[in-house]
Amino acid sequence: MKRRRQHTGSTIVVLTSICWTLAAPRADAADAPPVYGYEVVATYPHDRRAFCQGLAIEGDVLYEGTGRYGQSTLRRVDLSSGKALKVIRLNGKYFGEGITVWGDSIVQLTWRNQLGFIFDKESLKYRGGFRYSGEGWGVTHDGQHLIVSDGSATLRLLDPKTYRVVKQLTVHDRGTRVDKLNELEYVEGEIFANVWNSDFVLRISPQTGAVIGRVDLSGLLTRLERRNVEAVLNGIAYDPQKKRLFVTGKFWPKLFEIRLVARP
Repeated sequence: MKRRRQHTGSTIVVLTSICWTLAAPRADAADAPPVYGYEVVATYPHDRRAFCQGLAIEGDVLYEGTGRYGQSTLRRVDLSSGKALKVIRLNGKYFGEGITVWGDSIVQLTWRNQLGFIFDKESLKYRGGFRYSGEGWGVTHDGQHLIVSDGSATLRLLDPKTYRVVKQLTVHDRGTRVDKLNELEYVEGEIFANVWNSDFVLRISPQTGAVIGRVDLSGLLTRLERRNVEAVLNGIAYDPQKKRLFVTGKFWPKLFEIRLVARP
């Protein structure tokens, strides 16, 4: 599999006030999963230089993990201004990947180092690390397990105490495996996953691995705003308190708040 993991700065898209009872129809097994569009609710500034690999939010504070060797960071970012409140730079030998908030900590993966980092959520001070096999791309959690992607069609569920794999989930669309799963977010009982190098986010059943919906986010950023081929969609964050969903891209200059719209 071709895996160019130079991840790009971020534009963030926020799906706000999503009505899940209306926006989540289910298709029969023989039918293609429903496709959703979006409405832009709000637009926020974002650091065009950030190679967004992971995104999370609590209140009006964003947490962002960026990638590239020698440029990888973990950041606390003010939502309204897009300005970094705190930045921790990773050692140049690490390529930062996905992040998630776990309790009072931030978990951050690395691409090929097979090493995850644990940081204090407030100070971003390093707390420790853990090992895992294979590549690290995206990470989220369901309240019980960390859920990790590696660019394939397989999601791994890790015990958050031992970091051992307790379950593997194969993502499929009507029986066909779907790979290139990247940044992840757990949203109202579903796993949302960016498909690397595309404008689609998948809605995945955490019980079966079936794709139960596709979100088409094409057109969020114009071709002129995408200054290079690596400026692809990547980064999802969900605020369960206010029902806001944020999506971003590598090297994007904007953060969008959007609402899902079901297509006929």
